[in-house]
Parts: sequence; structure tokens; C-alpha cells
Amino acid sequence: MKENNVIIIAEAGVNHNGDIKLAKKLVDIAAESGADYVKFQTWITEDIVDYNAPKAEYQLLNDGEETNQFEMLKNLELSFIEFKEIKKHCESQNIKFLSTPDDETSLNFLCDELKMDLIKIGSGEINNIQFLRKVAKKNLDVILSTGMSGLGEIEAALNELLNNGAKSVSLLHCTSNYPAKLETVNLKAMHTMRNAFKTIVGYSDHTEGISISIAAVALGAKIIEKHFTIDKNMKGPDHKASMSPIELFELVKEIRNVEKALTGSGKKEMQQVEVETKKIVTKGLYLKQDICQGEIIYETNIIAKRPLIGLSVKDIDMCVGKRINKNKNKGDFITLSDLYFD
Repeated sequence: MKENNVIIIAEAGVNHNGDIKLAKKLVDIAAESGADYVKFQTWITEDIVDYNAPKAEYQLLNDGEETNQFEMLKNLELSFIEFKEIKKHCESQNIKFLSTPDDETSLNFLCDELKMDLIKIGSGEINNIQFLRKVAKKNLDVILSTGMSGLGEIEAALNELLNNGAKSVSLLHCTSNYPAKLETVNLKAMHTMRNAFKTIVGYSDHTEGISISIAAVALGAKIIEKHFTIDKNMKGPDHKASMSPIELFELVKEIRNVEKALTGSGKKEMQQVEVETKKIVTKGLYLKQDICQGEIIYETNIIAKRPLIGLSVKDIDMCVGKRINKNKNKGDFITLSDLYFD
């Protein structure tokens, strides 16, 4: 995993609605936005959910279909052949393909056949020790979402992955609700995870808009993952909590801007680009009235004005109480050579 630039994962997820043509359009949008990865989700419905499993509350609210979870997922499922085609399309559009495996067969397909360079694991698998061990044995970098979990569960999952062969594990803080309310975001948890586990930390954003992702980058997130869609009004469980294409483009642009602002040593010092500005805006000491040779300069005699030519305003204590050694007029700036020093 690279550590300098923020990795932006444009999460297409299931917003293709089971249509490969729509999936390819999502790839095109992600590639044009400048995101690093476009991510999907790969599963075999029969292997991950019981036929009678109910939908989650957000799925009921957002999907708009009278189906159970099994039926919903079956309608959204893409075949391995279709994923091969999607990956080729990603390569043609110069964007990296990524997909989250939800079962062992999908894991083997993505890693062994499609040769993904890293594995993204969703929050729902954080306690699936058997699956995590199989992920680890692929000997790849892993990104693990941590929604619905506390530090103890994260630590256990992290240990399973690292002890069984994962090259590295990066953690994504997230709130597993779609959309997530702002008061449930708890961005400071990223600091807690970074301090606890000494690893790369990012944010999987389920809030509306892009501001929280940008805030996460400012707080040190090195990976941002966020859903996007062609149309938020489409039927499906995730469209309403996803970004529009315009928002995706704006997100990538603003994250890159924040990255630039975060470069530097962190030492507080004047920047080279400020040198000329400082000459113009820093104030010097000027006379408020005429003064004759030998007279004492009082604070009431002087005023701070731009530009700095002679003595700076920081030299006021050195100036006040000294005698002037020549006649000077109102509006003249004061220099060191204008003063008597006994």
C-alpha cells in the first residue's frame, strides 16, 4: 500500500443493478473522475445468504422492491464471466479493478484468476475467522472495513490476517448505515485505530455528500471509499446513499487539493512565497508630527504604517525615549541612524 497519496476507491458496489452495461458505464465514470480504483462486490448468492433472510432496514427503505434479501442479491449478482469482462474494461480505461469477495469461491476467482493486487473485505466479515484465514493465505495487501465493531473485534481480525499470511492490513473506519447520519460518524475513531494498531487507516464513507470524506483526509485518512451511482433515483439498495457522478468528480478534486495542503514538514516558518508579501504588509515606524533635532521621541509621536522601510513596529521599545539626531517631518519613516545612542 502506498503511504503518501490518498487512495480513492470509487465504490460502484451493486449500483449496476445486475446489468453489465451499467457496470461498464460506472467504470467509465470512475476512470474519468481520476479515482484510483473502481470497486464492485462479488458473491454467489446461495453461498452467502439463507433464502428466507430478511432485508436490512436500509434495504427495505431504499430498494423499492417486494423481495427478500436472497431475491434482492440474486437480482444484483453478476457472473464470473461478466466480471472478467468488467476487469478488461477497467484496463482499457486505465483504472484499477477491485471487488469485495463475500464467499470463498469468489475470493479464489478474484485473486487467482483476475489477479487483484489487493483484497477489500467488508465489515460484515470482521468476525468470520474462517474466511479471514483464507483471505490471509492469498498473501496480498488487505483493506478491512470496521463498521459495527469495537477495538477488540478489530484486533482479533487483524491478528488473524497478519498471522496467516496477509502482507499488510489497512483499516477503514465506517458507520454501517446507508446513509449514515452525521452524528454517528465519529471520525476521531480513526486516530484511536491508528494509535492502537500502528497501521494505515482510512474511511469508508456512507454519509450524504462529500464533506465528511474531505474532513477524513484532513484528519489523516489514507484511503477513502465511497459509493457512487449514475442516478440516485434508480431502484436498488445503495443508490440513495451514493454520490452522483458530479459529486464523485468533485470529491476526487477536493481530496487532491487537501493532499497538497497537507504537504510540508509541519514546521511553522515563513514560506518563500510569503517573503515579498511580508515586505508590503509589515508596518514600520513613522512620525505623526514634525520633530526637531534633539527632541525626545515619545510613543505619541509615532504611528505604525505600511510599508516597512526603516525601523519595524517590533523596534518600538528601542525607539521610544531616544532623541532624534536630525530634523524630520511628519510622515517620515524612522531609521536607526536617526537616533542618538548615549
